[in-house]
Amino acid sequence: MRKLLLQLDTSPHPSVFDRIVALDAGADEVLSYGGITPDAVRDLVHGCIFTRGPKDLRHTAIFIGGSDMSAGERLLEAVQKAFFGPMRVSVMLDSNGSNTTSAAAVAKLQQAAGTLTGQRAVVTAGTGPVGVRAAGLLSRAGAEVTVTSRRTVDPGLVRGLVQRFGGDVRAVTMADGSQAQAVLEGAGLLLNAGPAGVQLVPRGAWAGRQGLRAAADVNAVPPAGVEGIDVRDDGVEREGVTVFGALGVGGLKMKIHRACIERLFARNDAVFDAEDISDVARELTSPKG
Repeated sequence: MRKLLLQLDTSPHPSVFDRIVALDAGADEVLSYGGITPDAVRDLVHGCIFTRGPKDLRHTAIFIGGSDMSAGERLLEAVQKAFFGPMRVSVMLDSNGSNTTSAAAVAKLQQAAGTLTGQRAVVTAGTGPVGVRAAGLLSRAGAEVTVTSRRTVDPGLVRGLVQRFGGDVRAVTMADGSQAQAVLEGAGLLLNAGPAGVQLVPRGAWAGRQGLRAAADVNAVPPAGVEGIDVRDDGVEREGVTVFGALGVGGLKMKIHRACIERLFARNDAVFDAEDISDVARELTSPKG
């Protein structure tokens, strides 16, 4: 039986990137819909679950994407509400690649550090979609997390992270790179999740810093978000720190994305959100993965 993936995208045009990855990962056909809002979800979901009997529904799955993670989360909620009894299929949420990118970045840091438990981790620009999920995943793994923003952070964001992922999360304002050195005091891990082309951490703030074990920068557009990290770095040592650039993280992100799509078709009741995607990332980067 053919593997069919229903692609629900909140952006006007469904992501070509997501469609190609799905086909490369084993989907036989991707049914792509753009501009989807929650009120349109039920009929689309019912259209894909009523065409096959319960024992064959594992051959159908749903992927939720788009440029807005908050909108994607609303679609995920609507999709799950449309299921009932055995009439359900597996679903994955990865709006703007935020879940797979954050999972890859955290897995890379864990590879370098050995363990995240007890590590102090700083996530610069930690209030964006990648930063929020990376902070949550770091906290879930036992790190003490500090998220930074150039503006005052809404206390509700921190409460939401702790409620969902558990652990220890706090937020600080870091208006510009001149404050990075103080923010990184005592940190063992650094992840920059800032916007493209914005440098948040100058070289002097992290290079040779005692106690800093690993740093990752997911910004691929010059200048680097962390000065001195090359986009191609993938576990190299610079200034006494193991570093990962955007392409180094991106290679693992692609493996995670494809692996999750494959697993959608293994059963009909899986939900791949940040936590489950992170578990896949850990499997792929374990010594036997």
